[in-house]
Amino acid sequence: MTLSPALSTPIPADELVTAEKLLALLRTTTTEPRPDDQLEALALAVAADLPVLLWGEPGIGKTAALGQLAASLGLPLTTVIASVHEPTDFSGLPIIGDDPTVQGVPMAPPQWAVELVRAGRGLLFLDELSTATPAVQAALLRVVLERRVGALQLPPGVRIIAAANPRASAADGWELSAPLANRFVHLYWTHDRDVVVRGLGGVWPRAELPSLVPEQLPEAVAYARRAVCSFLDARPTLIHRLPATETRRGGAWPSPRSWEAALTLLAFGTASSASRDVLALLVRGAVGDGAGLELLAHLDRMELPDPESLLADPVSAELPVRGDLRQAALEAVVAAIGARPQRERWEAGWRVLIRALETGVPDLLVAPAMALAALRREDWEVPEAVERLVGVIDLARSADQVVR
Repeated sequence: MTLSPALSTPIPADELVTAEKLLALLRTTTTEPRPDDQLEALALAVAADLPVLLWGEPGIGKTAALGQLAASLGLPLTTVIASVHEPTDFSGLPIIGDDPTVQGVPMAPPQWAVELVRAGRGLLFLDELSTATPAVQAALLRVVLERRVGALQLPPGVRIIAAANPRASAADGWELSAPLANRFVHLYWTHDRDVVVRGLGGVWPRAELPSLVPEQLPEAVAYARRAVCSFLDARPTLIHRLPATETRRGGAWPSPRSWEAALTLLAFGTASSASRDVLALLVRGAVGDGAGLELLAHLDRMELPDPESLLADPVSAELPVRGDLRQAALEAVVAAIGARPQRERWEAGWRVLIRALETGVPDLLVAPAMALAALRREDWEVPEAVERLVGVIDLARSADQVVR
């Protein structure tokens, strides 16, 4: 028999055993492969060995996601509540040895750091980061960037993930310092109805490291370097832009350090064929929304085919699949013809539009076809191929007017 402190009445031990069995059943869950952009972005950043900071309201599931990620990857999870620690817990506690003048004063690391080094791998989870005092945040700088805790160097197999609540919803919250914030990839965690409902039913999405294709690694690195370097060459003012307000400095913003992180993420995303949505989360999480969106637009322009190549071989022209990129490619073809108008190039432009009709939807052809028709000179005969487009374009235009 045991006694309940509240009621001071005996509780049969077998009832507690039954209660434990019920709790065990409630805690028993499974996982399944399911598309989840947030989880995929987190796993990709972990694979890239970049510190990640999860922002989200209390109770949104940040801690649970980290536990599930660690379990899926087979990594031990070490949780450290940053707000309840002193700066010496991260910078190390000075210990005087036999002869300080010879050996110096070593900085003794805390037990959790020693255990991580002993394990050789794991997830270090720094929770409640936005409630840590400025002094603790300053002590965390070397932990996050250099992976040093006191005199101890964390092994390469350790990944660092932190979590924070926005200041408005954090208990005695502080804004994140700019130097610490710039060391993280910021992911803003939100709940998904389907994930929550299915998860409470016992099945959560499975976190998996990205599948990298070895043959694509050199090409992925070259692409990422070319993309970031060409973008910064065109937009040098974005190489380093410290936000004006304290709140924005506590988030993602562009600096040489964060651009290096964006380049790394872009290389990993390219090598693993990550979706555009996942890449957008990661790039914006590294350099901020403004610079990140500009880089994504730059990537789109890089993927556009050369209009002169399309005009040179319109019959076998390879046009982008995505609608906005396809229309941009067709508009670039028309612009190239307008810049150097010749009858042969004008006729080749119509053949490119025919190719677009054969490989995609006709709605995107209305504007480019009208612009191309406007470039016609009086002595240029209308090619027979245009007749294939007339009916389709008129139908698409009529449908568009009905919708409006």
